[in-house]
Amino acid sequence: MASDSALWVVATGNAGKRVEFEQILAGSGIEIRNLGGFGDVSFPEEGTDYRENAIEKARAAASQIGEIAVADDSGIEVTALDGRPGPLSARYGGEGLDDKGRVQKLLSELDALDTKDRSARFVCYAALSTPEGDTVVSYGECTGLILPAPAGEGGFGYDPVFKPDGYDLSMAQIDLEAKNTISHRARALHDLLARWSGAENTPGPKPRVD
Repeated sequence: MASDSALWVVATGNAGKRVEFEQILAGSGIEIRNLGGFGDVSFPEEGTDYRENAIEKARAAASQIGEIAVADDSGIEVTALDGRPGPLSARYGGEGLDDKGRVQKLLSELDALDTKDRSARFVCYAALSTPEGDTVVSYGECTGLILPAPAGEGGFGYDPVFKPDGYDLSMAQIDLEAKNTISHRARALHDLLARWSGAENTPGPKPRVD
């Protein structure tokens, strides 16, 4: 298992994500800190590959702050929209839209189609990197349906219009304890923790992604 003194720095400027990281990893024996206090960190421009985006963000932060850094890249993929918005979820519709604007854009595009298929999934790649560049990557997803209209005030992003399989509520209506069990980010981070803990207890070099 990871040492009680382990420190992971969450490499994100998204306040909602940062809170989820802290809640999901609570009780893991790892101290979770955000980038505040480490000075300015320069991140590479995000591309259209979740996995690569997560790795590059984690490596950039770890190399600049000299601590283990963890980052993720996630998005929502709607079947009827051919997987859009996908890796562009946080930038869907351009910089002029906020979360509510992006949700409305997604709903408008889906409603304009002659289809009853509202299936979708949240996906997440999480990456952990050491200052030396050793890297571990994990994946998580949560399947469900797109609701006809937003419901709930919790969460962030597309949570108000996503109903996870097995629930009659949107992700924004589910209590945090439940969400942090079933969400794509929770699944990715729990897997990441297990992979890193296993690597810490395995002799020889740490896993590395090139």
